Amino acid sequence: MIRSKTDSPADVISWMESEAVSLWPALLGSLSYRRTRCMQPNCAACQSGEQHRSYVLYGRHQGRRFAIYVPDDLIDEVRRAVDNGRALQDLLMQAGPRYVKALKGARQSNLTQKSKRKNG
Repeated sequence: MIRSKTDSPADVISWMESEAVSLWPALLGSLSYRRTRCMQPNCAACQSGEQHRSYVLYGRHQGRRFAIYVPDDLIDEVRRAVDNGRALQDLLMQAGPRYVKALKGARQSNLTQKSKRKNG
């Protein structure tokens, strides 16, 4: 969308909503591939050095780190959601300055109108 110099707060909200709708589902965190040993004695995979591969979603919630195992058949969907989460974060970073500028412009417009009525 081409930005005009006179965005209203409603314009920015509408832009944000239209951009964000395509970014669902969205997750915050990172999808990581890991190879780990298991707890079973005499495991052939562990003894060969191959170990056990898996994907894990890592993130933080209320200051605490979490890790959730992601089954192989869900990896692509979770990866897409993590990518969407990063894109949504970027969108929020763009929206902040735009929204504040729009609020300031609306405030200035209101002050100008009040001044004209008072002096008019």
